[in-house]
Amino acid sequence: MCLIVLCAAGCTQTPPAAPGAASNSADLAAIMAFNKRYLKAINDGDFPTLSSLTVEDHIMMVPDRPAIVGKAANDEVNRRVAEQFNVAETWSPLETVIDGKLAYQRGTFSTSVTPKAGGQSRTITGKFLRTYRRLPDGSWTMVIDMFNSDSAPGRSQ
Repeated sequence: MCLIVLCAAGCTQTPPAAPGAASNSADLAAIMAFNKRYLKAINDGDFPTLSSLTVEDHIMMVPDRPAIVGKAANDEVNRRVAEQFNVAETWSPLETVIDGKLAYQRGTFSTSVTPKAGGQSRTITGKFLRTYRRLPDGSWTMVIDMFNSDSAPGRSQ
């Protein structure tokens, strides 16, 4: 169950923009700042902050499960993970494309989860593709988070 939110997070470095794609450095900086806050909330187990960064129409598309659609559904999954696991996650964005009110970012991630009740840690590496939307106040938010593991289901990394 913990694999559902292994990659609902932030970033660790500023990626290079695709040639000609992210011409607005302020928008790129805003997306990266959003990612940093989101990742910090995940890694700190700070569910209230993570919830405050999740919009009503957020969709998380996870491997081998139906999409998690809407803020309430995402909040429920994120709350359970924050209660049950310590998470250590990093992102390495490879490309960010900004086009008006929408943007996408693709990259790689690594996530380690450790049960708070004790037990073995599990680390997953993979890739992500996220869609962002500019909000009316000019800030950016993630609206679609899609990711998958570099290993086939059932195989450890």
